[in-house]
Amino acid sequence: MNSIELMVKEHDNILRMLRVVRNACFNVLKGEEIKFDDFDNMIDFIKGYADEHHHGKEEKFLFKEMEQNLGKLGQNLITHGMLVEHDYGRFHVQELKAALQRVKEGDEESKLDVISNAIGYTSLLERHITKENNAVYNFGEKNLPEEIMDRVNKLSEEFEKSAEEKGIQKYYLDILNELERKYL
Repeated sequence: MNSIELMVKEHDNILRMLRVVRNACFNVLKGEEIKFDDFDNMIDFIKGYADEHHHGKEEKFLFKEMEQNLGKLGQNLITHGMLVEHDYGRFHVQELKAALQRVKEGDEESKLDVISNAIGYTSLLERHITKENNAVYNFGEKNLPEEIMDRVNKLSEEFEKSAEEKGIQKYYLDILNELERKYL
């Protein structure tokens, strides 16, 4: 499996988690108590799998090569598009985490911030994933020279293997599966 195929497959897992997050927020909207441990696991997945693991490969390998080798269009697409959206996602997660803490401390109104930041994140990531799967990855794959794509594939494969040896993928997919049983 090449790096693009792997990243698309990871997107499928991230989309699964986004459905979990949405359903957990709907439960809060219906008046159910926030299950803080579950939200902590959602945030762990988002930060560890979606951001560090998945975005790590994108940013360190594919996007870096697109910025360096695809001229102004590649630079703008990555710098002013994909990386900005990654940062917006990080902002939503940071704000979600802060809102959860305020709710724990008794601030009921912060449930609004929990829902708004979690749903903001899911909406952002759904659109972001569609752009990457349907445009950005295809643009990179079509326009990067073969030797550069080979390097991206090799580096991604090494990154993936190292993560697998540490049990990272299994850890996060186990969290995903457990949360899906509860929320889907």
